[in-house]
Amino acid sequence: MDEKKQHGLAATNREFARYDQVRKDQLYHLSEHAAEESFDDDYRISTCDIGRFLRGDDAERRAFAAVLGAALEDIGFAILVGHGTDASLYDEVRAGVESFFTRVPLDDKLRFRARRHGSVNQGYFPICETSDIHPDLVEGWVFCRRAFDLPGRTGPANSSASTVASPDFRPAFWPDPAIEPLFRRLVQANERLILPVMQSILLHSRCDPHLYDARLTNPNIGLRLNWYPPICADADPGAGRLLGHEDVGMFTLLPAPDVEGLQVLNRRNMKWVRLDAPRGSIILNTGDYVQRITNDRLPSTTHRVSRPRDPALRSRPRISFPMNVYVWEDEVLDVLPGLGEPKYPPVRAIEFHTRSTSKFYGDDYAVTE
Repeated sequence: MDEKKQHGLAATNREFARYDQVRKDQLYHLSEHAAEESFDDDYRISTCDIGRFLRGDDAERRAFAAVLGAALEDIGFAILVGHGTDASLYDEVRAGVESFFTRVPLDDKLRFRARRHGSVNQGYFPICETSDIHPDLVEGWVFCRRAFDLPGRTGPANSSASTVASPDFRPAFWPDPAIEPLFRRLVQANERLILPVMQSILLHSRCDPHLYDARLTNPNIGLRLNWYPPICADADPGAGRLLGHEDVGMFTLLPAPDVEGLQVLNRRNMKWVRLDAPRGSIILNTGDYVQRITNDRLPSTTHRVSRPRDPALRSRPRISFPMNVYVWEDEVLDVLPGLGEPKYPPVRAIEFHTRSTSKFYGDDYAVTE
């Protein structure tokens, strides 16, 4: 393990604060430190029935927006039920992820080592190489919208939302293009929720609920496939499965994993909450984009993946497939109207995104022009 990652086992987030572009007062270690951690076993992440928005009238939509907004304002996380996607799709995707990581030879995976496409670092991340600052015990593979046979945005920023079918689809992003349709179905299921979630956030913020409709129709995304192999007896005891971090985008949609490990930092008391979501539900969390445009009203909340408490679960692989939702690189992030004096100036999404994530990928990752 190189010196930088070895240091990351003891490092705190404050050592990398120069990359943050929204206010983050919390202090935490990148890895779980058993002797120093406090857990909030009484806190429950709110469960919100998004079916009220999808199938309800205007009053039901506003009621859902109030419930969801309160949950996100409190901790930045919520559990969505009533979304209409059958849990069998998630089972199928989970099996597909396992096959993907266990059957593709390492030499083939390494041909797809991650590199930046627009603002998204797309491609394969070997185990312990999810970031430059911590030896995460996970293999990952990120696919941006360009990897999928999906409609894509055309035209300049702030134009009408004109689209063409699959303008950028690149089968070459896949070691076997035949598996793309399965993961495309997951993306399409998630996409049905993007505008309802964003419209709810805007309603909660007392803004025009359709302000982001054009920007989030066929948006930039990052679908991350995570394969956490069984934890070996010789694994470094200080390494977590995924380092403590905040997501950079608008929000993330994560079908509930079937093995424990996801922990959320409650900034009100600086204790960790173990998030246990029911099968078929979707975990939603807001990211840096939303914290910035809401003038810090909705936080980008710290979370991590730690080793299961049950030793039997440590011998099982853990699989997850979060989808991060972004705006396109040339869009501008500015504070929403009516939320007080802006704390942040307008910034292009690609500059904001790549400067924030250069914390993980090195200073050369940042786009400054």
